[in-house]
Amino acid sequence: MRTNRLRARLLAGKPSSGHFVNIPSPAAVEFMGWLGFDFVIIDCEHGIADYETAEHMIRAAEAAGITPMVRIGLNMQQHIQRYLDGGAQGVQIPLVNSGAEAQSVVASVKYPPQGRRGLATTRASGFGRAHPSMKEYVEIANRETLVCVQIETEKGIENADDIVATEGVDIIFLGPSDLSQAFGLHGQTTHPKVVETIGMLTKKALAAGKQVGTIAASPEAFKHWNDVGAKYLCGNVMWFMASGAQAYMDGIKGLRD
Repeated sequence: MRTNRLRARLLAGKPSSGHFVNIPSPAAVEFMGWLGFDFVIIDCEHGIADYETAEHMIRAAEAAGITPMVRIGLNMQQHIQRYLDGGAQGVQIPLVNSGAEAQSVVASVKYPPQGRRGLATTRASGFGRAHPSMKEYVEIANRETLVCVQIETEKGIENADDIVATEGVDIIFLGPSDLSQAFGLHGQTTHPKVVETIGMLTKKALAAGKQVGTIAASPEAFKHWNDVGAKYLCGNVMWFMASGAQAYMDGIKGLRD
């Protein structure tokens, strides 16, 4: 298993930029790497990539030197384990509403004694041949694999102290869209109540020694949240594709009419 470059950046206090990729495209992942982004989140919650495609997307990330995270819709060991066995260097689990649920994520990601992940000669372990011993592989995997949980519901906010205190959780991700929905403000991600809640949860997470992540869809937003202390900052590859395409279409509109 390779050194996790994203983990190293976060531990060094460096802001890191990535993108959700919710289209089943290894090329999109690879392109983000060549552009210089630090990580991708292969979105298997809202995206439609199957296991095999996700594994190819992980390979593309490795080829381009970008850390592959995978957002997984189910907090279940067998589900989480398959993406890790395919080579993901971290998982991001949405809708975590309690300390117990956060502990379950950690247990699914970590090999014993820290967790309950099953051990096999999979791609992640070099099919059992990439390391001097499976024991060393387990030690590296337990150290390098990132655990990210999302707080994005009223229940999660209520139990935030327990969630951020969970040993083994590396990153607390604060999802503006679902938080806005929790407050009945569907899609109003810049509403003061949403922004204030993200700020409050950021302080709690940082005080507990966790990294913090959220959406930063513009350089201005990136600067704001970086200044606040959030270092795991991301956009969405489709936003940027749409933005670039729309700017082009706007620029040639007069020529086409």
